[in-house]
Amino acid sequence: MSAHHTLYVQSTGGDYEVHIGRQLLAEVGKRVQAVCKDVTSALLVVDESLLAFSYADTVEASLKAGGMPTVRTVVARGEASKSLATADTLYTRCVEAGLDRKSVVLALGGGVVGDLAGFVAATYMRGVRFVQIPTTLLAHDASIGGKVAINLPQGKNLVGAFHPPCIVLYDVETLRTLPARERSSGLAEAIKHGVIWSESFFSWLEEHMDSLVDGDLDATEEMLFTSCAIKAEIVSKDETEQGVRAFLNFGHTVAHAIEALAYGQFAHGEAVAIGMMTECLISVSLGRCDETVLHRLRTLLKAAHLPQHIPPSFDVDALIAAMRRDKKATRQQLAFVLPTRIGNVELYPDVEETRVATALRARRLTQ
Repeated sequence: MSAHHTLYVQSTGGDYEVHIGRQLLAEVGKRVQAVCKDVTSALLVVDESLLAFSYADTVEASLKAGGMPTVRTVVARGEASKSLATADTLYTRCVEAGLDRKSVVLALGGGVVGDLAGFVAATYMRGVRFVQIPTTLLAHDASIGGKVAINLPQGKNLVGAFHPPCIVLYDVETLRTLPARERSSGLAEAIKHGVIWSESFFSWLEEHMDSLVDGDLDATEEMLFTSCAIKAEIVSKDETEQGVRAFLNFGHTVAHAIEALAYGQFAHGEAVAIGMMTECLISVSLGRCDETVLHRLRTLLKAAHLPQHIPPSFDVDALIAAMRRDKKATRQQLAFVLPTRIGNVELYPDVEETRVATALRARRLTQ
């Protein structure tokens, strides 16, 4: 088997391995058989954007060579696919393909496909086994931790479950074909991990951002390994988000509101970048961190070619209303994860609406 990095994630639903390296797609069959015993059949859920490449063919051939009859289904790219309607289509596909309790569902693509396929795996026949095969930078965050979900018209990820994968296989060679915008979007979650957990990783990102933006695979593999290791450490400490796992929501309270108001206008990582800057401004206004944190974050996001401003057309009151509907809100109070310094954050369960509105307007008016 090919050389690669390996991480181990502890989970009450079963510990699992994360493999990060090259030439892993051709090994999916043997690796799945090694961890998912007695597989009867497989459903391979593929992002339509990958049809221009041979990735799905390689994975399907590998599964069949491993003795797993495989049915492939393709879903449209984008957040609109994380819906009850698309999930219903996949359930029908599962039934038609004869999937049973010993079958496995595999997600090949980005975070949308991973969330959708994982949700179907978690709920079909009360749960079948699930494998993540991410092909985007952004998916490195979503593929670890076991959160799976679909959206409702009222907001993101409002219907979901905790359903950890059996294994995560991350072939970095698939990242060669990523458009520049998607590459930058994926870097947002790595930057987030540096802010919330590791100043040394944040500093490493500052030093290597040019190489990461250019798609250098050695730098990318190192970044993915460290970023995934941080995510794995956090979720192993707090699988169901009762404590430190909430830190992973840094930037996401604002980001999900932006996405709820403008599906498709921003990639997820772009919305997270704007959210991190806005939430850092809130922290500065509360006196919880100084301007140095804001400056370093702003500089790194700029180097990653990520946006930092809310379009002037966005209504601040509508954004705040969307935040109240966010699944992280309690009694519609506005909860935020706020940095105190690079590498450390704290949870603030009830930030005053006026302070949030001021930060949002500052992000909007500085465009």
